[in-house]
Amino acid sequence: MSRIGNKPITLPQGVKTTITEDLIVVEGPKGKLEFPIAAWIKVSLDEEKNVVNITRANDERKSRAFHGLTRAMINNMVIGVTSGYEKRLELVGVGYVAAVQNQVLQLRVGMATEVQVPIPAGLTVTCPDQTHVLIQGIDKQQVTHFAAAVRAKRPPEPYKGKGIRYQGENVRRKQGKVMAK
Repeated sequence: MSRIGNKPITLPQGVKTTITEDLIVVEGPKGKLEFPIAAWIKVSLDEEKNVVNITRANDERKSRAFHGLTRAMINNMVIGVTSGYEKRLELVGVGYVAAVQNQVLQLRVGMATEVQVPIPAGLTVTCPDQTHVLIQGIDKQQVTHFAAAVRAKRPPEPYKGKGIRYQGENVRRKQGKVMAK
């Protein structure tokens, strides 16, 4: 019994869904997203209540796993086309600088050369100042994947805390060497 999969998804005003046998398309004010539906999952639209319901064909392990996953993915799509997603990154370190130029995120993070990360289509990346990066988009998976890829270029280290981190991330600090008596 999937508690998440059994919850209906209410569609806000201005969101349209198109459901075929193997694909669901969600359109809203910010854009359009689509998701393939597994054969053992059934998605139905109740137009009177403006609600999407997800059911599974049987109780096999695979269909139980995809039941909650499909509901979560469709819910993320609805949120994405209405309000969108964003991730904020901080650069902590002396001389660490970020800039966006020609769909390329340029990072100077203590390496011999500048790190250049191409920005994928569908994402908006801005730098409000030199030590912050703002990643925005309608696809949650794409936004978080790109943020993780940028963070992986120089993850925060535990001794001085230098590196790229998510805004508000708590980095565990180690004490370092202790002088002998």
